[in-house]
Amino acid sequence: MVQQIKNAKTFVDECWDELQKVTWPDYEQLRSVTLVVIAFSIAVSLVIWLMDVSVRTIFDFILRIFGA
Repeated sequence: MVQQIKNAKTFVDECWDELQKVTWPDYEQLRSVTLVVIAFSIAVSLVIWLMDVSVRTIFDFILRIFGA
């Protein structure tokens, strides 16, 4: 049990040491990257929506041809 506590403390200490090495983004970097992520998410959503509408239209057309 004591060894597990020591291991946990070592792990937390090592995590803290690594977090001190991280280069955190400033406000401008954070804002620009956030805008890129939002724009990319919107673009991907639009592509998926267009694919959905296209496939739905094609299926409806095929089903109308065969009288279903």
